[in-house]
Amino acid sequence: MKTDVEELSPTRVRLTVEVPFDELKPNLDQAYREVGRQVRIPGFRPGHVPRQVLDQRVGRGAVLEQAINDAVPALYTKAVREAQVVALGQPEVEITKLEDGEQIAFTAEVDVRPKFEIPDLDGLHVVVEDAEVGPDEVEEYLGALRERFASLRAADRPAQAGDYVSIDLAAEVEGEPVDDAQATGISYEVGSGTILDGLDDALGGMAADESKTFQTELAGGQHAGSLADVKVTVRSVKVKDLPGLDDEFAQSASEYNTVGELRANTRKQMEVMRRAGQVGQARDRGIEALLEQIDMPLPESIIDHEIEHRQASLAEELEQAGLTMDSFAESRGVTAADLEKDISDDVRRSVKVQFILDQIAEQEELGIEQEELGQYVAQLAYQQGIAPEVLARQLTTQGQLGAVVGEVLRSKAAALIAERATVTDSSGRKVDIAGQKTDETGVPSDEADDNADSAGADSVVSGSADPDTGPDDEGSAAAQAAAAAVPKGRAARREAAKAAAGKGEEKSAVKAKRKGADQEAETPAPAE
Repeated sequence: MKTDVEELSPTRVRLTVEVPFDELKPNLDQAYREVGRQVRIPGFRPGHVPRQVLDQRVGRGAVLEQAINDAVPALYTKAVREAQVVALGQPEVEITKLEDGEQIAFTAEVDVRPKFEIPDLDGLHVVVEDAEVGPDEVEEYLGALRERFASLRAADRPAQAGDYVSIDLAAEVEGEPVDDAQATGISYEVGSGTILDGLDDALGGMAADESKTFQTELAGGQHAGSLADVKVTVRSVKVKDLPGLDDEFAQSASEYNTVGELRANTRKQMEVMRRAGQVGQARDRGIEALLEQIDMPLPESIIDHEIEHRQASLAEELEQAGLTMDSFAESRGVTAADLEKDISDDVRRSVKVQFILDQIAEQEELGIEQEELGQYVAQLAYQQGIAPEVLARQLTTQGQLGAVVGEVLRSKAAALIAERATVTDSSGRKVDIAGQKTDETGVPSDEADDNADSAGADSVVSGSADPDTGPDDEGSAAAQAAAAAVPKGRAARREAAKAAAGKGEEKSAVKAKRKGADQEAETPAPAE
């Protein structure tokens, strides 16, 4: 087989492929067998019709067409490997020559990853936030912890800012009830401004069992933007009582005996979380540094397709919420044109990030161990709330394991950027990222979610797998690895779940205890 490459643009090539007819023989034999099983010719059993008879009855051309259609995908994949290009998306294929018994030729036009140089990663310098935690930050966390353990008690007085009320709401537009604007038993903090404009003003001074009507503009539903008369009825008024910050609170809210121990360990755990966050920041900001230094053309057809996909997804979500693009844009203080530009800019950035991480993974010859793939599948399963084994089967059946392999490689490439770069904190102290690495897969932490999204399972660029690995081989190998490496048993899955959940949010720095069971301390509204 002979393959010639013609560069149509920095992001698109035309492959001209010439194939000796002998290479088509296996596909031609298979085509004759399939056609022979399908046709019914008197005097012959299905599947036992001689070729000469099939040529006479069906036509040699029809059999050749089926054989070529079956052969071209594999021939195209082989041509891409020989041409050493990174093909993106689906090619436009045209059969240009068919000489029966001699030769076939076809052309394939396809988008390709542009050529660009990766700067020396050792020369990158990025700055991350300090990991030290000050006394005020500890007190802020402990204040949030007290909020978590606050209680509500009934108040025999009118409502005021900061109180919690149980209310019913009923809206009417031009005297007609609005079906999707009726609610009962809503728990609401007066002054939070989280439901309707004007509600807080109406609630001020209202006591239990009192009602009042106010006017406001509805934000969603069929009557979004309409002026409505809203009747609010107060069912109860409660005030929030915060526990004192003492040893008794430390014992009830944590695993520590004194408030001094709680403070010290809170600070320690917050600093551990921040040091872990520095790893994500280094990845994120290292990628940003590369984006600024690397200029490359982008395949416009890929960009346009992804922009259309994202716009359609957003439009569908808005329709389900009863909103239009214009009303959504207005709620964010921008125009619809601004939204479209944001989507376009984000797509271009995402594609560029993926190209950079893919090329780093190739240049550095990064690979994936079976355990790494299994761990990553387990993390995805935890995030989606399903069993790892179920997700592994789904990925295999849907042919998505290749995308997962690419995602892990990009994550490892992002981790390598952070490890190779010179990283300092805001105070100028050097930060040892390699020494803080805790995730073998290099999966970015919450600090680097934006870049992880750019190189995630839903990659905006398809067909960018390693050209030395065919799709079938890749999927099979990945499937076997995932099936073998998915954590088995409750203990193993629990460890994978911990890894997936991460250690990143400072609000969960201290183990809290409530009603006899350990749970992460958070900061929701107090329980009644």
